Amino acid sequence: MKLYDFDGMFDEKLADYLKKNADKHKESEGEDIIPALYKKFGDTYIKAVGDTPNGFYAKMSDGELIKALSTHLKQGVPVSEFLCAAIESRNAVELLLPLLDGSEEERDYAINLIGASEQALDKYFEMLLDKNSSEDLKNRCVDYIKENADKVLNRAVENYEKGLECEYMLEIMSRCKVRSDKVFEILLKEFRSDPENLPMHASYLAAYGDERALEYLLDKIDEDGISFIEYQELKFAIEALGGEYTKERDFSNDPYFELIKSGGGDIFGGFKS
Repeated sequence: MKLYDFDGMFDEKLADYLKKNADKHKESEGEDIIPALYKKFGDTYIKAVGDTPNGFYAKMSDGELIKALSTHLKQGVPVSEFLCAAIESRNAVELLLPLLDGSEEERDYAINLIGASEQALDKYFEMLLDKNSSEDLKNRCVDYIKENADKVLNRAVENYEKGLECEYMLEIMSRCKVRSDKVFEILLKEFRSDPENLPMHASYLAAYGDERALEYLLDKIDEDGISFIEYQELKFAIEALGGEYTKERDFSNDPYFELIKSGGGDIFGGFKS
């Protein structure tokens, strides 16, 4: 398969353009016009290729595009946005799925191109539960799983009850739109029983959107021992659920509050210090 480094070609043309037009563009302006020039380059005829970058990839089948991506990565040839855009324009998820078992680069590109497709949910869960997966990879998988939260609710609950990646499962459950007493009870139980992760669990209640959580949030924010960070997240959760907390609190002895205040000017004027 013939590969072309379209990004390298663009860089050469860009350097030549900026050199010839140095008097017309300041450095900052030059940076601003690069995206427009790159887009225009996609429809520029290249004699050595016999086509434009966009035209070159438009002629390929779905399978050829995926093979081109894999070959680019294996041979260390830069992958252009034109190739990625061509793949994204096709319904090629099934062809991309095997790349999730490939090299790290293949997997990263595949995840970005597949996105939140339902066809990839099984694989995303598999990677999420894999002990060898990095936290970064797990977070990326969860971000896309969350977009299908209602479709995978039962699976998330089952994994949680088995003690598998509980925090991630809670995050997924919190994004469900269909209300469930069981999910609410799980999120509330974690909020009330895990003081070490109070801000995170408050954010889950806020994301879930069940107003029944308000009374528990209001009780917690009124406690004397909460930190400034916990206060902020609790107040956000309360307001997200349509509530309000206006009691003045003193965080002058909170080291995090003092750290932010020292560099935050008057943005904390509403807090006593």
